[in-house]
Amino acid sequence: QVQLVESGGGLVQAGGSLTLSCAASGRTTSRFHMGWFRQAPGKEREFVAAISESGISALSPDAVKGRFTISRDNDKNAVYLQMTSLKPEDTAVYYCAASSNFLLSRNLAVYDYWGQGTQVTVSS
Repeated sequence: QVQLVESGGGLVQAGGSLTLSCAASGRTTSRFHMGWFRQAPGKEREFVAAISESGISALSPDAVKGRFTISRDNDKNAVYLQMTSLKPEDTAVYYCAASSNFLLSRNLAVYDYWGQGTQVTVSS
């Protein structure tokens, strides 16, 4: 079992920055690929970023590429999402997730463990 707790969300103006953190407990996160997803009201949960077990490989969709950066610190069992140049359309609940899948993936179905989420609101 892995327990994930997100923090760092809040209210920020458009163009601003936030860094989300995900603290893991239970099994060491170095055995898992880690991902960030988000869900806006009335929309499906969508992929934001993922990072491999070692931290060498990362994925992100075009919508956030160049603005969001995922990183991890396996010694601290933590994963981070640095968000810059935030836009109102980035407003959502952001979730941290862990996957034991062999391949690094954008597919939320292969993520085994999820946090409760942290709200990010970007005002225009």
